[in-house]
Amino acid sequence: MNTKRKSILTGEIKRKAVKDAFLKLNPRVMIQNPIMFVVEIGFVITLLLTFAPDLFGATDAEPWFNGMVSLILLVTILFANFAESLAEGRGKAQADSLKSAKEGITARKLEGSGIVKVSSSELRKGDVVLVEQGEWIPGDGEVVEGLAAVDESAITGESAPVMKEAGGDFNSVTGGTRVVSDRLKIRITSDPGSSFLDRMIALVEGAKRQKTPNEIALNTVLISLTVIFIIVVVTLPFFGHYLGISLEIPVLIALLVCLIPTTIGGLLSAIGIAGMDRVTQFNVLAMSGKAVEAAGDISTIILDKTGTITYGNRMASDYLPVKSVEKKELAYWAGVSSLKDETPEGRSVLELDKKVGISVDEELADGAEIVEFRAETRLSGLNLKDGRKVRKGAVDSVTEWVRAQGGSVPHELKEIAEGVAVLGGTPLAVAVDNKLYGIIYLKDTVKPGMRERFEQMRKMGIKTVMCTGDNPLTAATIAREAGVDEFIAESKPEDKIAVIRREQAEGKLVAMTGDGTNDAPALAQADVGIAMNSGTAAAKEAANMVDLDSDPSKIIEVVAIGKGLLMTRGALTTFSIANDIAKYFAIIPAMFMLAIPEMDALNVMKLGSPESAILSALIFNAVIIPLLIPLAMKGVSYKPMASSSLLRRNLLIYGLGGVLVPFAGIKLIDLIVHLWV
Repeated sequence: MNTKRKSILTGEIKRKAVKDAFLKLNPRVMIQNPIMFVVEIGFVITLLLTFAPDLFGATDAEPWFNGMVSLILLVTILFANFAESLAEGRGKAQADSLKSAKEGITARKLEGSGIVKVSSSELRKGDVVLVEQGEWIPGDGEVVEGLAAVDESAITGESAPVMKEAGGDFNSVTGGTRVVSDRLKIRITSDPGSSFLDRMIALVEGAKRQKTPNEIALNTVLISLTVIFIIVVVTLPFFGHYLGISLEIPVLIALLVCLIPTTIGGLLSAIGIAGMDRVTQFNVLAMSGKAVEAAGDISTIILDKTGTITYGNRMASDYLPVKSVEKKELAYWAGVSSLKDETPEGRSVLELDKKVGISVDEELADGAEIVEFRAETRLSGLNLKDGRKVRKGAVDSVTEWVRAQGGSVPHELKEIAEGVAVLGGTPLAVAVDNKLYGIIYLKDTVKPGMRERFEQMRKMGIKTVMCTGDNPLTAATIAREAGVDEFIAESKPEDKIAVIRREQAEGKLVAMTGDGTNDAPALAQADVGIAMNSGTAAAKEAANMVDLDSDPSKIIEVVAIGKGLLMTRGALTTFSIANDIAKYFAIIPAMFMLAIPEMDALNVMKLGSPESAILSALIFNAVIIPLLIPLAMKGVSYKPMASSSLLRRNLLIYGLGGVLVPFAGIKLIDLIVHLWV
């Protein structure tokens, strides 16, 4: 996966975000964010009082003070709108980059015995198209004939092509990708406007996302606090009248804006939108914000073995010679037999030779007669120029061939082959002329780095469960090698669903990764279902996330992003509530200390005057929003640690920091404002 990506926050996006910040001042838009809508109402009232100070009765308030309060409130709203627009702009820019991958593609549709050229937008589900080297795939589909490499960089950002072929779990192709070798015959599986790429375009436009349950809950808390403080501020004039204090409307509005959680209210939408966009930057398509957030609370992950934990192709793993043969001899002749074998198994034999330090002279294959593998013979090899014949293949086929050459079969060969089969591997016998050398042990190989990735999950408190159709002995071997916590052998689709439901019944959130049609039911049942992009259309339809890189260990990044989303929201909420303390110490004394001199004891910051104290608190309240935009967009990074340690860390950084920073900030602003006021 590409780890270095070009920043998508271009100057054009920032300029558009500034424009959108003003357009969002429309009350019909602002009311969607109740906290900032309250601030907008305060702005309108103070603006009216700037030009008509006595609008609500005789007052001693200066018009310039009303105007300054009004201006600061406007800037506060614009900064909050800018944060949201910036996050939306990033999502829309990603969508625009995807749109270029699907526009203007011409398809060669098969009709009868001929080919008709049509626009990709005219294709319908069930149509069959022919795509040759260098051509773009016009729509989502399944390969019905052919084998070819497909460049999927238009949607994944990866330059390495992916092999697609008819049948199996790697026959799904995506519209907007390009065939770079050979040709494919593809049956279209989606109608115009409903393709995978169309869904990607709609989904990465973060502004269209749904709010998550936690976000809705937090919104409810923030709105409740806002209502409570509105009631408090509305009743203050009555208490003031009782004490003989006249409280001006602009001062009350300033107090309200500083009391309500404007900081988190202004950044909440940006945090949620940026959370979805972040998984897209990791080449994971999330179908909803809920899926991203749920990933942060995952405690169990169910993984399909074949194609997810393992490659799915059987690769050479070891050499098991018969008693009269040295291991290096077997390795050498196994390599010779594979010099012209272009199958994955053949290439894996040569790779294993390199690992064990065996060098095979490739010139041996020059001028040699190639014996191709055929279903009838079930063996392959070379007839060398010096007359020697080298064969590898199924044990019974090779032993029969050796006997035909006048040789004998060592009695231990059968025992070795059966031992490999019991472990779930595939034994390939190797022979030269009339002599059998031993067995190549082929097995489904665990992808590199999986053990380390599963160890990371364990540190994050996540249990890993591998599901496989292999027998228990083979499953245990793969599970031990991969490092998963549990495994389920001889697993059927309903078994995967059963284990997911069992974990969910215990109150756990469960993630599932898979790539095959048989994984679709479990992907749909899981709280977070991540389908591999290399897998079937059924798997991708059932999941609520699609990994465009087809890397099953990507779940770690997804979980980290989900946890980061929760932590970012919690951190900024903590900071927002904590920094209100300094605003209280600025505004409350300013409101009452002229009538109640004893209130001056609360003026711990020794602010210059009541007017400068109120304006300084409001200015800080406004400027803190753009200062926190980078944190809201990037998110708080997650590091595996105990919950207690995590809580202490956040309280220390965002709680204590939220208290101290405003004291320093408001004092600094007051020094400047007091000179002007």
